[in-house]
Amino acid sequence: MPDERPLRRFAVRTPESRAFVADVDRALALTPALNRLTWADADQVTALFEDLIDGKVGAGFRLVPPFFTDCGRNIRVGERVFINQNCTFYALADIVIGDDVLIGPNVSLITSEHPVAPSQRRAFLQGRPITVERGVWLAAGVTVIGGVTIGENSVVAAGSVVTRDIPANTLAAGNPARVLRSIEGA
Repeated sequence: MPDERPLRRFAVRTPESRAFVADVDRALALTPALNRLTWADADQVTALFEDLIDGKVGAGFRLVPPFFTDCGRNIRVGERVFINQNCTFYALADIVIGDDVLIGPNVSLITSEHPVAPSQRRAFLQGRPITVERGVWLAAGVTVIGGVTIGENSVVAAGSVVTRDIPANTLAAGNPARVLRSIEGA
């Protein structure tokens, strides 16, 4: 079944790609300042993260540096979100994180990709959005690929690689991640 999520795609060396590169330059200038901060600098971390994403985070947001991104402006974060250390969000397309989400250390959310055809690989940038719905827990070392929605209250086990949607209220694990069981009422 083909992925019907919106594909953001543009050719390199175009005005759109130059605008993206400017956003990358901006993010790469802000992240070193963010990454010099500690857990004790919560207010400064939040302020710099909001600057990075060019928007507000929800109440109760916490992030443990270091944090890495290529384009912060496409990241949206809900309330009471916790992002542990050493996470990487590549946000060519939107990354939307709902309320009450827990993101473990070394988690990667990667919306960007290159075309598979060798003739197009260096000619285009493309990406699909990632949505992490309310109450999700992404355990340590999870990688989520673009075009994926992780359903409400789900848990993705440590080290998993999510390449397709995960339904709400389930436990998923593996590479590629597969649903192991329901966690409703647990």
